[in-house]
Amino acid sequence: MKKPSLHPLTWWIWSGLLAIAVVRFQSTALTLLCVGAVAGLVFWLREDAPWGRSFSWTLKLAIWILLIRTVIGMLIGVPIPGNTVLTLPIVQLPSWMPGIRIGGAVTSERLTSAISEGILICAIILIFGAAASLTSPHRLLRTLPVYVYEFGVSIVIATSALPQLVTAASRIRQAQLLRGQSLRGFKSWKRIAIPLLEESLARSLDLAAAMDSRGYGISSKRSRYRPIKWSFLDSFVIISAIAVVGVS
Repeated sequence: MKKPSLHPLTWWIWSGLLAIAVVRFQSTALTLLCVGAVAGLVFWLREDAPWGRSFSWTLKLAIWILLIRTVIGMLIGVPIPGNTVLTLPIVQLPSWMPGIRIGGAVTSERLTSAISEGILICAIILIFGAAASLTSPHRLLRTLPVYVYEFGVSIVIATSALPQLVTAASRIRQAQLLRGQSLRGFKSWKRIAIPLLEESLARSLDLAAAMDSRGYGISSKRSRYRPIKWSFLDSFVIISAIAVVGVS
């Protein structure tokens, strides 16, 4: 089955509208439902490319943020009355910090509030992570106006660096395993860091030479070999996101 090809800006507009809808929902159940739908869409439509595999890392980041937000909400904050779940030791704060405490009684309402806020933050991160995973940064760069082109090039290179580093590190580890080298302990990272640095520098030099030879830069007249067209499916995706915002 052929996957639909959309305009690069479609997913970013769609993500922005969904983020607005999630903030307006004020319902954890609807937020989780939206995140589940977005995750399913990403795993169905993403490409087998470094940016396509970035959503898994975004998902792990969101889980860590949720855990950290929950722990901070339990330890630090304004006391919320309710049913006490557990009691933590209280750390005394200066008198110029009234109303805030570290530790104390952790109520179910306080815990629910911390988890709900964490889920909202993670949902917004995952929604924009979905846009980054579904959009080729190279196709997105072609749609940018001329006056922000160099800024766009910098952003694309920066956002492409981490997936390429992960891929290169995995390739180096696999090569060392085939040579029978041990990859346990801190010293193993030294054997990975040097080849990874060499490959990154070589890739940067190759990219700079390729961009220079192709005349990349700002010009008053911009040529496009194959213009990226806006289709009916793009409009349908945007309208569906607007409808979700309206319902919220």
